[in-house]
Amino acid sequence: AYLANRSWLLDRVEDRDLAPLKRLRRDLRAVFEASAAGKEEEVVALVNGLLVRYPVSPYIAGHDSQTWHLHVAERGSSVAALLTAECAMGIAMLVVDYGATRLGVCSSDKCDDVFIDTSPNSSRRYCSDRCSSRANVAAYRARRKLEAPA
Repeated sequence: AYLANRSWLLDRVEDRDLAPLKRLRRDLRAVFEASAAGKEEEVVALVNGLLVRYPVSPYIAGHDSQTWHLHVAERGSSVAALLTAECAMGIAMLVVDYGATRLGVCSSDKCDDVFIDTSPNSSRRYCSDRCSSRANVAAYRARRKLEAPA
């Protein structure tokens, strides 16, 4: 989905990008799980590890008549290098700006997606309204079933 909005990047994806992106997915999952468990120091250690393994080289660019924006990888970097640098930098900034426990794992038994909790009181439990609604409907039906006469 992320690449769908960046067709210029999608055209550059190569087979060699697959293994590093799978490794990144695993590394990011560990960060989200530690955050969801409230393990702030572990989150910080994992994010610092990401920044070491996936070096970030930020610079401001304004190419192609676009407004000024930030790049975090060298222009000729592979898609995997670019995405890993963006993820590492983004997660690091999120932890610094919002705290180490604002990342979550969906509470739905049928979903394994992750999310960023931007709720005012840090109470988000589901990745989307759809998962939340499904869980609420299932809980309601389970209660009704228990209340039904035999």
